[in-house]
Amino acid sequence: MTLANVRIDSEKIDKLAQLAVYTGLGLRPGQDLILTAPVEALPLVKRIAVHAYKAGAGLVTPLFSDGELTLARYKYANNASFDKAPDWLYNGIGQAFDNNAARMAIVGDDPMLLANQDSDKIGRANKANSIAYKPARERITRFNINWNIIAWPGAAWAKRMFPELSGTEAQSKLADAIFDASRVNATDPVEEWKKHNEVLRKKCKWLNELDFASLHFNGPGTDLIVGLADGHEWMGGASIAQNGITCNPNIPSEEVFTTPHALNVNGSVCSTKPLSHQGALIDEIQVRFENGKITNAKASKGEEVLLKILDSDEGARRLGEVALVPNSSPISQSGLLFYNTLFDENAACHIALGQCYSKCFKGEENLSEKEISKRGGNSSMIHIDWMIGSKHIDIDGINSDGSRVAVFRKGEWA
Repeated sequence: MTLANVRIDSEKIDKLAQLAVYTGLGLRPGQDLILTAPVEALPLVKRIAVHAYKAGAGLVTPLFSDGELTLARYKYANNASFDKAPDWLYNGIGQAFDNNAARMAIVGDDPMLLANQDSDKIGRANKANSIAYKPARERITRFNINWNIIAWPGAAWAKRMFPELSGTEAQSKLADAIFDASRVNATDPVEEWKKHNEVLRKKCKWLNELDFASLHFNGPGTDLIVGLADGHEWMGGASIAQNGITCNPNIPSEEVFTTPHALNVNGSVCSTKPLSHQGALIDEIQVRFENGKITNAKASKGEEVLLKILDSDEGARRLGEVALVPNSSPISQSGLLFYNTLFDENAACHIALGQCYSKCFKGEENLSEKEISKRGGNSSMIHIDWMIGSKHIDIDGINSDGSRVAVFRKGEWA
């Protein structure tokens, strides 16, 4: 399918690009921008570059990916290839972040690109990439720089979502869904995001004032108590990075989130939506936690991939994030399953395996790894969100004295 055949509103592409630069990144004059994207997202990348340079960007550097190139590796590469990753590239990106470069990622690849590939190769490639990516990932999870993720309606992704439609119709429908969820269809998207950020700010304020010791999730297949890290802080929507720039890391975003206590999670939980990870689909996840660690895990689909994820490192079986999203969120109410974490995590409460966000602690910035660990923050080479919320989930906040406060009832704020 050629880009010329796809009916995507060029004005809305431009509005999304402008929103990403000014509201998503808050790009400052003189800042460089490192941008990753599928090659088919070039129309959006071009408009982002225009708005970035208008905002005063120093240098915009795009790095492109392509599904056919990825599949070529799995089809033709020698076995040793799957234990390699471009550490030289990620070291360079880490250096760029140290020089205050901003980071933008555009997602849009086929969520099931690797569904028919060797799970061992997928697991090894993911592990190698996670290890190599550490210099860049650490600076993002520490929120050293302003960063943002947005989406492009990739052709293969669109067909996964709407297999009954023609290619152009599917891509057009996915584009509309992305624009809706990103609030691009509003008369003034920037102003609309200001209002939305204020709603999320008030929820964070309420949770931070209550300062719960733990959260109790209860619903079909789920009875889970998530301890919260000592001195945790709830965040959501617009946040101030350590370089002083206010940004919206995710567009769209409906969540408020914080750091769980890595040693204090107990009970059972099941996923409520499939997880698409590195081109593989993992569905109907069921796990049991004991003293913060997953001791039993299974899935109806993609179980081998899930188990390899859990064996990535010591922290992969522990939680790095817990997030609250009402079932009435626009993405949930759309009734669409995006097979993409950026969207699906904003349709339901979720948890994340692996690395915590060290920004989610009250008070001091630039906490050492030792101090983060002492407070209960998890460390890992991975950070993978999966959805556990639905209209059937109740959540109680538990105080240090054992008393409880209703937080969610039937999937909505209490």
